[in-house]
Amino acid sequence: MVEDLRHSGTMLSGYNISYEGVFPAFLFATLNYMIILFCNLTLILTIVMNKSLHQPMHLFLVNLPINDLIGSSALFPQLLKELLTNSRRMQLSTCIAQAFFIHIYAAGTVFILSAMAYDRYIAICHPLRYNTVMTNAHIMKIITLVWSSCVVLIAVLFILLLRLRRCRSEITHSYCDNPSLLTLVCEDTTINNIYGLFISALSQIIANGTVLYTYLRILIACFRSKQSDTKAKALQTCATHLLVFLLLECLGLFTIISYRINNIPPHIRRFLGVSTLVFPPTLNPIIYGLKTKEIREKVMTLLAKFKVPRKVIKEKMKSFKRAKDIFHQ
Repeated sequence: MVEDLRHSGTMLSGYNISYEGVFPAFLFATLNYMIILFCNLTLILTIVMNKSLHQPMHLFLVNLPINDLIGSSALFPQLLKELLTNSRRMQLSTCIAQAFFIHIYAAGTVFILSAMAYDRYIAICHPLRYNTVMTNAHIMKIITLVWSSCVVLIAVLFILLLRLRRCRSEITHSYCDNPSLLTLVCEDTTINNIYGLFISALSQIIANGTVLYTYLRILIACFRSKQSDTKAKALQTCATHLLVFLLLECLGLFTIISYRINNIPPHIRRFLGVSTLVFPPTLNPIIYGLKTKEIREKVMTLLAKFKVPRKVIKEKMKSFKRAKDIFHQ
């Protein structure tokens, strides 16, 4: 029975979209994925191709769109295939790979945002020591620590999962993740549950502790500053970053809680799960990248270099501004 399930693959619950709604849903998902790819790849290329942007803040920032591409690319191709073919079946190996990269994305986001908060803390609270502390070697150590921590923690999670025997094939979720894959198992999952809760708690303590401490110190430093322009700019930057972080934390927290409460409607659980893979990758390059004057100017130059018409560039920048205004509202 287990061998048959391994060959037949995994069945997802799907999105329960009517026949009339398939094409609009496919069009919307395709457009959303193209926007995510365009914005994040543009941000990566802009930072990589401009030596003037090879500064600590931007070196940390470039990891965020890379991570967003990992998360969105783990979801959207399978989602588009499901909408196009009306098939909810997925090979088990594909399902495990999707779950692995989704968890890498989730862990990577909180650790990268924590590293960026630390960078802003040094820049604003200890400006005279910034160049001494944030050397290229120190930055590379932090980035290496962030990615290696994500890979090791998530790899252990999936090693523990793969050792268990599966006797079911249907997942009551719209995509694969560790809690969903555990529902296929017919052995004791106590160790997996304990380890899963441990890494969730560990990442939340590190991320929330770092962000709360650094931003509290930044706020104190801003209110003590006598330079009103510097204070306003720092507060605006920190407020924006904090809002994005809180949005991600709320979506992630609600998603984790939804697995523990059985009477939550399945469509709400699916919406919360998909939201964590759609909203942050769409908003992050706008909020963190194109909102920054230096990056915005370099993006315009880069697009002009690829002979993108100025009218198209202006239209894109207007849409980004509207998206930013909507987000702030």
